[in-house]
Amino acid sequence: MFKRILLKLSGESLMGAKQYGIDEQRLADYARQIKDIHDLGVEIGIVIGGGNIFRGLSGAGRGFDRVKGDQMGMCATVINSLALSSALEAVGVKSRVLTAIRMEPIGEFYTKWRAIEAMERGEVVIMSGGTGNPYFTTDTGSALRGIEIEADVMLKGTRVDGIYTADPERDPTATKFETITYDEIYARNLRIMDLTATTLCRENKLPIYVFNMDKDGNLLRVINGEPIGTLVTL
Repeated sequence: MFKRILLKLSGESLMGAKQYGIDEQRLADYARQIKDIHDLGVEIGIVIGGGNIFRGLSGAGRGFDRVKGDQMGMCATVINSLALSSALEAVGVKSRVLTAIRMEPIGEFYTKWRAIEAMERGEVVIMSGGTGNPYFTTDTGSALRGIEIEADVMLKGTRVDGIYTADPERDPTATKFETITYDEIYARNLRIMDLTATTLCRENKLPIYVFNMDKDGNLLRVINGEPIGTLVTL
């Protein structure tokens, strides 16, 4: 079992059945899944995207200044982080929101040591605001935070159950990998994360496990070692 994890959640998944924003039922489901592994003693750091509210890159395509668009996206991740923190508190799990940009009292300013100390006290740490810089995705932010907090693995919760030879939602002949190397991801041009994030994980030997977070109980199954997703290693 992993001692410390970095859980990456997509903002889009928080929409659940909605077309925009946060689905309260999906949020509650995530909180219960996180509680299940927290009760086992797993130290948990979380990074959430903001695509359910605003995506900086798509905003730039509609005429937004790229830097301002990315800053809006960072703010969206803070909103999602606060929502998840509230849902965790509702099920009895202490949590702490850290931000990559100073915005007290909304959240404390992120440092590696503040995050680790909180996890060691048994709090779930939600790290928001990406890296605090434009031109970086929350995938890169999660890779960076996972390395910084010395996580055993990055668990990438998505709406598909692993990595396939092609997009399984578009290609019914796509086959799933149980394990795959970083080099094979590059060779096959599989975009499970952006290139910067994948390279960061590879160079710092942080394994990635891709799984379907939207199926209730899957997070606990991953922690218990059930082979329900795809492991990316050197």
